[in-house]
Amino acid sequence: MQRRADRALVLKKPDPKKPLPKMGPVPNLPEGSSKMLMELGPSHPAMHGTIKMRVVLDGETVERVDVDPGYLHRGFEKSCENATWTMCFPYTDRLNYVSPLINNNCYAAAVEKLFDLEIPDRAKYCRTIAAELSRMSDHLTCVGAGTMELGAFTGMLYLIESRDTIWDAVEELCGARLTVSYARIGGVVADLPPGFSTGLRKKLDRVNYLMDDVEKLLTTNRIFIDRMKGVGKMSSSEAIDWGWTGPCLRSTGVAYDVRRAAPYDAYDRVDFNVPVGSEGDNYDRYLVRMQELRESSKILLQCLDQIEKTPPQILVDDARVRLPEKEKVHTAIEELMNHFKIIIDGIQVPKGEAYAYQEGANGELGFYLVSTGGGKPWKMRCRPPCFPITSSIQTMIEGSMIADIVPTFGSINMIGGECDR
Repeated sequence: MQRRADRALVLKKPDPKKPLPKMGPVPNLPEGSSKMLMELGPSHPAMHGTIKMRVVLDGETVERVDVDPGYLHRGFEKSCENATWTMCFPYTDRLNYVSPLINNNCYAAAVEKLFDLEIPDRAKYCRTIAAELSRMSDHLTCVGAGTMELGAFTGMLYLIESRDTIWDAVEELCGARLTVSYARIGGVVADLPPGFSTGLRKKLDRVNYLMDDVEKLLTTNRIFIDRMKGVGKMSSSEAIDWGWTGPCLRSTGVAYDVRRAAPYDAYDRVDFNVPVGSEGDNYDRYLVRMQELRESSKILLQCLDQIEKTPPQILVDDARVRLPEKEKVHTAIEELMNHFKIIIDGIQVPKGEAYAYQEGANGELGFYLVSTGGGKPWKMRCRPPCFPITSSIQTMIEGSMIADIVPTFGSINMIGGECDR
């Protein structure tokens, strides 16, 4: 013990006047430094319980910040590799628990790529409707929580009422509000229920009415603008270098949207705009999301009109992936055996590898799958939209004020379930 203490005494002390390195972990401050080291999170409510920031402050200015997203330990990918292909759906729900339907759709699309399956037209419309409901839910949550963190509690109440209205529609569609498991390999689990179209139109009218009030409350509000405009800026070239996608990338002026660049499901049959900003700051990210809510509403109304002309089939008629009807399972040995094999051994996915990507609420969501021809994924890899954006947060925060950390972090809409590696 004495020898160890002696060695500690001869270590060279850091120079308190030397600037801190711009990359790598934030070191402990040298003795006598006028700067302050602050641990923000993971228990801080604005950090979602999954993120820790190690911040060096020079007065009120953030000199250095180190972001550590590793406080969830969910193990999504390894969990999926120990489950059948169908059993992975509930895991994908929990990646982004505010927009789970998009996760379902994208994972199903990756498995269907391995099978080379083309899902029925009606299933494509059902998935598109489900995805846009999820997108609206996600944007409403992000903007609502972000305004609350700035003290605009009324905006939060209006937007959370809107989100609950959307969740009412999700519940009608699949029986659940949050952990939905709506998609299936080859289609969806259920068709639109009776009266869904009429009910959703009324719900969208209510959501748009509430959004009008929120825009009057926030968009030209002097305090809101001062707290958001020019804060957390990112240029388009920097955003591309960091791997940004989604509303955050579009806020910098880059009009990249997977729904437009590589259309899937019914997106090539509907008309919508891709909103873009110019400054890449917190205020532009707010404006882009608010406009995307309007565009999602337009897409939903077009899908409701067009789905009425499609045949009623919502799942491929392929015995490799489709469970037999329950009546036949109870009365025919072949259907009983097929049901047993799919449930116990899992769908036997052809050998190969595939990557499918779609426009998640926060950006490009992708699933890379490797199959050895069995009933479980040999390798599952998720490309989460928020991880590259969270990785770059130090670029947005360093040099700003400590009060700017929370609105900037809220504007990127970090979702812990996606960022968990």
